[in-house]
Amino acid sequence: MSLAWKHEVPTLSWTAKQKNPHLARAVLSYQWNQVEQGTGCPTGMAYAAYAGLAREPALKIWAEKVLGTVYENSRREVADKPSVVIGYAMTEKQGGSDLRETQTTAVYSHSAEYHGAVAHWYELTGHKWFCSVPQSDGFFTLAKVNGGVTCFFFPRTLPDGSFNRFFIQRLKDKAGNRSNAGSEVEYSGTMAIRVGEEGRGLREILSHSHLTRLDFAVGSAGLMRQVLTLALNHTTTRNAFGSSLAKRPMMANVLADMAVEVEAATLMALRVARATDHIDTNPQEKALARVATPAAKYFNCSRVVAMANEALQCHGGNGFVEDHPMARLYREAPLNSVWEGAANMMCMDVRRAMQQEANSRDALFAELADVRGQDSRFDAYVTALGPLLDEMQHEEFFARPATEGIARALQGAELLRHSTPEVIDIFMKTRLGGGTNNWGAMFGTLGPGVTQSQADRVVERACLW
Repeated sequence: MSLAWKHEVPTLSWTAKQKNPHLARAVLSYQWNQVEQGTGCPTGMAYAAYAGLAREPALKIWAEKVLGTVYENSRREVADKPSVVIGYAMTEKQGGSDLRETQTTAVYSHSAEYHGAVAHWYELTGHKWFCSVPQSDGFFTLAKVNGGVTCFFFPRTLPDGSFNRFFIQRLKDKAGNRSNAGSEVEYSGTMAIRVGEEGRGLREILSHSHLTRLDFAVGSAGLMRQVLTLALNHTTTRNAFGSSLAKRPMMANVLADMAVEVEAATLMALRVARATDHIDTNPQEKALARVATPAAKYFNCSRVVAMANEALQCHGGNGFVEDHPMARLYREAPLNSVWEGAANMMCMDVRRAMQQEANSRDALFAELADVRGQDSRFDAYVTALGPLLDEMQHEEFFARPATEGIARALQGAELLRHSTPEVIDIFMKTRLGGGTNNWGAMFGTLGPGVTQSQADRVVERACLW
């Protein structure tokens, strides 16, 4: 944590004076996620939190402190700390991803000066099923005020130096990401500052989600690069059957396939970061980011699981032993796919963007048009993508194949701009050659040749086994 804060992993995008600070920070996060993923959650949450803290006058001091570069794990009050760590506590057991089902309640308490600004304090009562990094200095959370979901921020330590009423019921025994505490918490008289207007909490918190989703897409690409690095190191330095493992025909096939996937995933995530740099100044980049961010989060965070499995197989049994780094990475791989919205939530968000914001579709195809004419296979794929997006808007059933189609198209475009002929050719032949109506890389990508009623019958049959 000290190294991460010192090297500005959470803050570079907000402090850099050069162009494209979000892209620069994404590269830094990409590298950092090849070190220790347990710190990826607090660094990513601090990165996203700044946007929300900076908009709320009462939280100005928190916006200043979240940019600090000296990490301090203490319970001191915010004014006395060189930097702060921010957490998010949103999910409740009855609601899951549906934050509208929030049952935590908030009652207005009083308004008072708080570090130079007026803060509106409420008293929270409720329970959160998931709260990551419970040792954080402050938390964003949601609670209902007169039935309307409202955003709040509460400090662990109150202005008078006393500890806020924040009760950790238990730590989650997670399959992976064990170095990062995940907890179940209770509010009972917890004092919190209202952020934004009453009843507008979902809109407020979703304004942060673009940044957290971007960070997950980048982080999963970094994890993919790390498992590839380990596989390459092992197979190029170990000899068997008369040559290095990397030179054996089937292993060469596996390694090349993995390398193409990592490069495509990385370029797509960094393209979203570059779009983020221009959200406030370029309408087309803003519209592209609106659809590309959930698509990249969905694709990279799901695809890394298959990558970890293949990399583990490159090591054989050694990779499945706990003192080998592959064992930890194998357990780590699925986490980002369920954090900040699982796969279906991301695809629903892509569909929502296409339905509600027509310019997001226009921005996507403008992005792809920039490289049309360079490869006939790419051109054919983009042409076929349009009807699939139409199908998705009519039928939610096709949201996943359509989202995968968007991700693959963005990857193809970035490879055409930045990669080598060998990588481009392999990608186009293997990822785009089958068209958009075939089964994709992920489960749930049955294309328009399959109907939902057909799928329902298959599921019903499986339930009878």
